[in-house]
Amino acid sequence: MAREFEMSVRTVKRDVDFMKTRLDMPIEFDVRRNGYHYTEPVPHFPQMPISEADTFALFIASKAIEQYRGTPLQRMLEATFRKVTGQLDQSVRFSLGSLNGVLSFRPFAPGDAELKDFNLLMRGVSEWRAVKFMYRNRGQVKAQQRHVRPYHIACVDNQWCLFAFDVDRKAMRTFVLARLSKPAFTGRRFEVSKKFDLNEYLRGSLGLFKGQDDFEVAVELDAWAADDVRGRRLHSSQEITELPRGMLRVRLRLDSLEEAERWVLSLGTHATVIRPDKLRERLMRAAEELWQRYGGPKTITGPG
Repeated sequence: MAREFEMSVRTVKRDVDFMKTRLDMPIEFDVRRNGYHYTEPVPHFPQMPISEADTFALFIASKAIEQYRGTPLQRMLEATFRKVTGQLDQSVRFSLGSLNGVLSFRPFAPGDAELKDFNLLMRGVSEWRAVKFMYRNRGQVKAQQRHVRPYHIACVDNQWCLFAFDVDRKAMRTFVLARLSKPAFTGRRFEVSKKFDLNEYLRGSLGLFKGQDDFEVAVELDAWAADDVRGRRLHSSQEITELPRGMLRVRLRLDSLEEAERWVLSLGTHATVIRPDKLRERLMRAAEELWQRYGGPKTITGPG
């Protein structure tokens, strides 16, 4: 409770300072009332100055919401966005509308998450409340009950994910919300480990999969694949070397090879793994399995 109170006090002081210095609001602390109050009537909340860059950022946010069209998250995101943009003047609203014809998002199969489940998990994270739910591991048919301490929710690789400490397994785990169901509070509280940092936790991951090894991955891309990677940040450890004929060499430091294998396979013959040998061996096995599935002789039987 002491920690929660301290955090609340810091938040209030930060917000009050912003209102006084940036918004010029007549707000002061009243010792007798033991709280803040307006020293004179405030007929309306002042509009915040919006720059051209702010306008563009707001438009990006509005378009990003569209990727959740038809899902329960759409309603929550749109309601919040309306509250923010409701403070804008007509000129900024016109600017947002004028950008409609020049920018849009076309996400690849965005995940769906029930709004009530999402809200419950968000409360679990923000209020440090333990949660239980049914979860189906990737590729499995049957779901199992999990008891966790939820630390963080993030959208990674177009999937909403919960990062939590699994009480039974005594380790951090990642849960994709699309495979999670029937969440409920357990009635227990917890404190987030000071050692937990999401960026550090996923430092060696190309996406979500976290391993325990240490691999230097080097992949050469032809000019076709290089155009898909050049100018993008695949990973924090990424190092790119330009090669002749428009080719690239990409070096990454990863703690597992599962996602690296899927990435290289997605590029087909446009990518060549230089190292490690373990990744080359995984790709050879995958190629053999694909050959057995698709490359064998086929007999076509005609009518009669």
